[in-house]
Amino acid sequence: MDHFKNPRNMGEMKDADAIGENGNPVCGDLMYIYIKVEEKDGKEIISDLSFQTFGCAAAIATSSMITELARNKTLEEALKITRSDVAVSLDGLPPIKMHCSNLAADALQDAIKKYREK
Repeated sequence: MDHFKNPRNMGEMKDADAIGENGNPVCGDLMYIYIKVEEKDGKEIISDLSFQTFGCAAAIATSSMITELARNKTLEEALKITRSDVAVSLDGLPPIKMHCSNLAADALQDAIKKYREK
């Protein structure tokens, strides 16, 4: 509930290096994950993230959590963040809302993919 009531890193990032997107046409949720990548010691690090989410409380909470989990991770480390990691970090989600953790993790992976394609 805390990540829903007090979402972290919410809002559009004007100077993002890449924007990931994911949505669920069944429930109508839509997420954008913005990433900023810096090179440190020869590694690409996600130095900043933000999100915009149009959806339910669980969608907002999972978006907020994924930004916290991926911050200061290498791209490779961030790609390993699973849907389950997001749900566990939120102390669980109701089974009917587990698809929301899928959206957040998949949107992050999409952002990384688009960054690498640049």
